[in-house]
Amino acid sequence: MSKIGIIDLGSNSARLVIVNLFQEGYFMVEDELKESVRLGQDMDRDGFLKPQRVAETIKTLKMFKRLCEASGVERIIAVATAAVRRAKNQRSFLDEIQATCGLKMTVLSEEEEATLVYRGVINSMDVPKGIILEIGGGSSKIVYYNRRCILQHVTLPFGAVTLTDLFAEDGVSPEAQTEKIEEFFTEQFKKIEWLSEIDPDVQMIGVGGSFRNLYKMNRLVRKYPLNVVHNYTFSVEDFRSIYEMVRVLDVEKRKRIRGLSPARADIMPAALAIIKAFTDYLHIESFQISGCGLREGIMFNQAVPMTEERPLSDVLGYSLTTLVKYYRCDEKHVEHVVHLAIQLFKQLRVLHKFPRIYLKVLKVAASLHDCGLCVRYYSNQKHSRYMILNSAIYGVTHREIVLAAFVAGCHKKEDLLPSDWARYKDIVSDEDLDIVRKLGILLRIAECLDRSGLGVVTGVNCDVLGDSVIMKTELNGDATLEIAQATKANPEFKRTFKKNLEIL
Repeated sequence: MSKIGIIDLGSNSARLVIVNLFQEGYFMVEDELKESVRLGQDMDRDGFLKPQRVAETIKTLKMFKRLCEASGVERIIAVATAAVRRAKNQRSFLDEIQATCGLKMTVLSEEEEATLVYRGVINSMDVPKGIILEIGGGSSKIVYYNRRCILQHVTLPFGAVTLTDLFAEDGVSPEAQTEKIEEFFTEQFKKIEWLSEIDPDVQMIGVGGSFRNLYKMNRLVRKYPLNVVHNYTFSVEDFRSIYEMVRVLDVEKRKRIRGLSPARADIMPAALAIIKAFTDYLHIESFQISGCGLREGIMFNQAVPMTEERPLSDVLGYSLTTLVKYYRCDEKHVEHVVHLAIQLFKQLRVLHKFPRIYLKVLKVAASLHDCGLCVRYYSNQKHSRYMILNSAIYGVTHREIVLAAFVAGCHKKEDLLPSDWARYKDIVSDEDLDIVRKLGILLRIAECLDRSGLGVVTGVNCDVLGDSVIMKTELNGDATLEIAQATKANPEFKRTFKKNLEIL
């Protein structure tokens, strides 16, 4: 295992992410630090990075370097984006960083930056066709892709910081300023010929700190129970209600909005105006938020170099394997339980009648059913449920995460309190309880059939005969323990499927 640090120096903020790289080509974030440096502020006047901003940035980078050294980081990858890319004093700034911080900063081109944002998204979301809007402090990027290939991309030299500076006029209300930004950005969109030819069914994906802050505000308004920004679906109707609230307030009042970072309060209206203009121009009704972007693009490139050529073919599988390794689960046992659970799902489809999409839910639950063991053996299924609800699982919706968490929570016995389920009423329905119970008993049987972890039950063949299910096991050794444990699930199986279970 090796450890790297990634420094992303943007126009608004500087971020450090410390990442553990596993030998097998997987990674996990260990630590993160963010500072608002506003490097791009006031640049539009003459194109120079201002001394005060430079001094603040240098101070921050020194702090990042010390944390990397204390954390045992072996290598630091430092990149800069729009503000440094456009700065007339870029060379002297980079030399000063090298001299005072010992960091070699790479200035990303517009194409390199857009590509890394795309890689962060495409390797963490199961969205085959999408249009990405990434709002930075000094630029905004639009990336259109289909079939996991970039078709078009453009970088507009305006971001939340630069637009706030550009349209800051004395005596003009915040509401009027956002209207001007909307009009300005709509004109920019009209100049992009391919943008008007986008398919109407394309999925919009929002990337960047403004989108993440937007999620935090809406989560508090809705009392949304899942604290996971990645893959959060935002209706444009909900977005507009927040936009109308924010745009009429002055900075001091914005700082008191729950969920809105005080450091972002002054530039948030500009960012929201960009989103408003974009969703109006493309007639978008909803968008998803990605918690992954440029930095994750770098992480994927470092951990899985082949992603520089082509994206991951199985986003969910990669994500689950990462978590299995991170939680130190028994990988052979996990693989075997997943295999048996899938067999049971397919062979008992006549009973549960679920479409194939629920295999994904079962796969997540089966892969992570034992992760709670790293907390405590007793009631480990409850810990597994909590950990699934709070893990970054890529390639699944929030509804699928909740369902999988409760399925995993049932793998020892049905342990489903109405009060626990009711917390997630905005994501799942009462009808979904039937899905959880049926998939839960399938997972319980699959787990019991590998109770020793030796893989002695290599497969199952199920026949539904009258009021019974005859389950014939394929063996590679003595399976007395496994069959005895699985047979104990018969009362719950009968209650769930209205059939007796016989295991041979």
